[in-house]
Amino acid sequence: MFIPILIASLVSSISAASIVSRSQSYPLPQPVVLGPQTTITIGNNVIAPDGFERSATLVNGIFPGPLITAQKGDNFAIEVVNELEDETMFRSTSVHWHGIYQNGTNYADGTSFVTQCPIAQNHSFLHTFSAQNQTGTYWYHSHYSVQYCDGLRGALVIYDPEDPLADMYDVDDASTVITLSDWYHVVAPVLRHIIGPTANSTLINGLGRYAGGPASDLAVISVEQGKRYRMRLVAMSCDSNFEFSIDGHNFTVIEADGQLTEPLVVDQLQIFAGQRYSVVLVANKPVDNYWMRSLPNPAGASFVGGTNSAILRYQGAPQVDPTTVNTPPQNIFAEYNLHALINPGAPGIPGYGNADINLNLQVTNLGGIFSVNGNPFQPPNVPVLLQILSGAQEPSQLLPNGSVIVLEANKVVELTLSTTNSPGGPHPIHLHGHAFDVVHSANSSTFNYVNPVRRDVVSAGTIGEQMVIRWTTDNSGPWFLHCHIDWHLDAGFAVVMAESPSDTAAHVNPVPQEWDQLCPIFDSLSPSQLGGGGRFSWEEAANIPGAVLFPSPSTLP
Repeated sequence: MFIPILIASLVSSISAASIVSRSQSYPLPQPVVLGPQTTITIGNNVIAPDGFERSATLVNGIFPGPLITAQKGDNFAIEVVNELEDETMFRSTSVHWHGIYQNGTNYADGTSFVTQCPIAQNHSFLHTFSAQNQTGTYWYHSHYSVQYCDGLRGALVIYDPEDPLADMYDVDDASTVITLSDWYHVVAPVLRHIIGPTANSTLINGLGRYAGGPASDLAVISVEQGKRYRMRLVAMSCDSNFEFSIDGHNFTVIEADGQLTEPLVVDQLQIFAGQRYSVVLVANKPVDNYWMRSLPNPAGASFVGGTNSAILRYQGAPQVDPTTVNTPPQNIFAEYNLHALINPGAPGIPGYGNADINLNLQVTNLGGIFSVNGNPFQPPNVPVLLQILSGAQEPSQLLPNGSVIVLEANKVVELTLSTTNSPGGPHPIHLHGHAFDVVHSANSSTFNYVNPVRRDVVSAGTIGEQMVIRWTTDNSGPWFLHCHIDWHLDAGFAVVMAESPSDTAAHVNPVPQEWDQLCPIFDSLSPSQLGGGGRFSWEEAANIPGAVLFPSPSTLP
């Protein structure tokens, strides 16, 4: 298993009420919006987003964390302050800015044991980076063990004042960011000992209900009849993928993972952990309340009692639950029908196997442990970036042994990934440091090198299927490639793509001095300072009825 696993704040309240009490006329407390130069504090707080009260690991005390927004070309300077105290959860942390390429700033990627050591309790780290020409919908989350399952997740949007698709929508602001999350009633350090834990509920914009629980408040997304809304869907799930729909409405997909697409009209959208879509919703239906649905993939999921749901409320509609009916979809989304809008076309010579570097990764599972080409990923004691900066260049020199793939600079890579006996799929695969072209979707029978969708998380499908992606190695540094089901990453489903290690020192120069201090501080921590419950977490997992556990780790104190 995966064992170890600035400034000034620009804060403004969300102008339109995107979360309103289900049964009351007053709005619930609104989250804040932060700018690109800000401070976020990671701490613990007791919350009950689905009516069940538990301690959680949160950003600025709220779930989801505050929306971070920027304009195209802005520079980011985000100080992450660690004030974690709850010893049942991890007390160290790191924050990954999902989808941001970090070209030249690999040290700011926030990936524990790949690009940095975790930030210890009562310490901080300033992430300075430029997103360069990137725009679109992104998010941030912990990248330390399974910590983001305990709540450290939030959306990040970079607006484009010259968006070529701006004439398709009227409203695109904080009120139209829609976060989809799974939620657990047991802390993640306990659940990570269980093979295949299942979420207790689905949260939309941080609110939901669990089966058999109280009729707690649901998120309400307010719209005005006649207007067009760019809704930015962010799947912050630790595991579940969701079938997203809104009763009585079609919507038009215009973005996948920060990349604009040719508009595609659908009435249901499957979204995997880590993925994002912008969809344009035209509010052209009668003034009323409509169910917004986000059905997770675990067997038995339903909408009974308002579970897996939120409310789309037209202005002027009564503040009551909808009575709309979930009808079978007529225009289901398929990834291979999406096409890149800007500079379409996969890099390199078209045709399978015609790239400069052709990789084939096979994922297997034995006793709950995932292996990629026979190697389960176990995080090294020294982050891969630090190894490279210390002189390691060859695969034989880089740890973890067998889990680091060295790639030459400025080459086209074609990667095929298949799952031969890997339960718990479909597996969403994320590559740090790049967007890639999906030349073959897992559920497709054809290849597309002309105008495939470009994104940074793709489904590897189910057992026996494969996906094929291409990208160019133009960003020197170690980049994680992993399943975005956090339990699977923790159980070994990952490799590191080390792009041109000989160029990395010059490419990331200068590395901040405080980055150099992260490892000595983290390495000096005692087990109680690390948190996570130690052996008590395994014992608590063993007491959960019906749970199938990994073997007891001998390293637990």
